[in-house]
Amino acid sequence: MDKGYYSLGLLNARSLAGEHRHWMIPLRKGAQYEELRKLGKGDHLVKLKTSPQARKKWPGLGNEVTARLLTVTRKGKVCHLLTSMTDAMRFPGGEMADLYSHRWEIELGYREIKQTMQLSRLTLRSKKPELVEQELWGVLLAYNLVRYQMIKMAEHLKGYWPNQLSFSESCGMVMRMLMTLQGASPGRIPELMRDLASMGQLVKLPTRRGRAFPRVVKERPWKYPTAPKKSQSVA
Repeated sequence: MDKGYYSLGLLNARSLAGEHRHWMIPLRKGAQYEELRKLGKGDHLVKLKTSPQARKKWPGLGNEVTARLLTVTRKGKVCHLLTSMTDAMRFPGGEMADLYSHRWEIELGYREIKQTMQLSRLTLRSKKPELVEQELWGVLLAYNLVRYQMIKMAEHLKGYWPNQLSFSESCGMVMRMLMTLQGASPGRIPELMRDLASMGQLVKLPTRRGRAFPRVVKERPWKYPTAPKKSQSVA
């Protein structure tokens, strides 16, 4: 999650709403905390106090919240990450930091659903609320089935992760396979699925380029047009 979602009450409520629900956010600048114990290099268990306003808004929130603070350096910049994944053995700090660096992958997932699967349609086809819900579940199920097949294909590629494969190409391959399976005998289906899993080489993406331009604040446009400055000649 991003900095704009820093709310201990909201995060605590999310964790308590079910099993295996966790969060990870950047530590807010100026946040006060108390170190309880060291879990490793740049890895501490900390305690944060909650405000009366937060406790009033979130009745299940206590006076304190225990969390894990990770301090990592990325491209020369020190980052402090706060997370509910306090088990250092189950959730190694290095893996947690790498996971946070891939947080924008979910945005690409939304784009794949809307542009590739929904063909950039602005609305769903269904009109009734119950049918809209049914259609959404169908889209999510289809998306995860394609993603699962990409995982199987990545297992045949040394050094490649599933997100290094083309989703649109993989989706097309799965759709063509579904049409092939309609005329295949049941005994041949396992062989066809193994063939599909071995086709990852055909959908490999080139290495993603780094950011070409740093993030900057855009210059505010002038309210009135201005005349260009005259160039001064150098004597």
